[in-house]
Amino acid sequence: MPTYRLDLAYDGSRFHGYARQPNVRTVQGELEEALEPHTGGAGTFVAGRTDKGVHATEQVVSFCCPTLDTGYVMRSLNSRLAPEIAVHRLVEVSDDFHARFSATGRAYRYRIRNAEVHDPLSAASVWTVADPLDVDAMNVAAAAFVGEHDFAAFCRRLEDRSLIREVFWARWRRKGDRIDLSIGARSFCHQMVRSIVALCVEVGRGNIEASDVPEILESLDRSRSKGVAPPHGLALVAVAYDDEPLPRPSWVATPP
Repeated sequence: MPTYRLDLAYDGSRFHGYARQPNVRTVQGELEEALEPHTGGAGTFVAGRTDKGVHATEQVVSFCCPTLDTGYVMRSLNSRLAPEIAVHRLVEVSDDFHARFSATGRAYRYRIRNAEVHDPLSAASVWTVADPLDVDAMNVAAAAFVGEHDFAAFCRRLEDRSLIREVFWARWRRKGDRIDLSIGARSFCHQMVRSIVALCVEVGRGNIEASDVPEILESLDRSRSKGVAPPHGLALVAVAYDDEPLPRPSWVATPP
């Protein structure tokens, strides 16, 4: 049977994460229900499972099923899944394509509003932090995560899986009262980005010295990472495959 790649975006506010779970609403559950009349109930695979409340502007799913009229199916899906989920590409791909295992990189964005008062129009996708934040110090902290490390101090451990990850870049930018983190890696472990954000914010507040971050990372002690940032500020924004470069914002310096 043909293999298909489906690219989608979603507002994760009212979903209990991407992955299907019993008795709760999930992105996978809604997507597979909408696909069922066209695929006969084919199972799907995803590039990266996002947690409850986390968003995606670029998520990738793959599945196998009998031949589809992709244009018709896209229209059907967008009619059924709007407004919280949008499908912006559905194409047939090679049989060896797998949304998760073929991916060579993933990028996330975390958004902070650094102001005393929240903005109601962006509150569902931005974490409001009232305390002044030193973005230069936050960038010194973020630089410690670049490279290959054991992220045991920043990840929720699941069974006996390795927590060694290679981070390609991690960079904060302030633009007015908006502070964004861009971070890219081959893959991320559970709660890794939100834990990195939480620690960087403590550095920005002046509660932790940026120079202490490498030692916290090397400690492998989960209790030292200062918890996790709220999920709603986080979004999966890019997935790379094959020899494609992982997209990064223009304001993030490219390697020499």
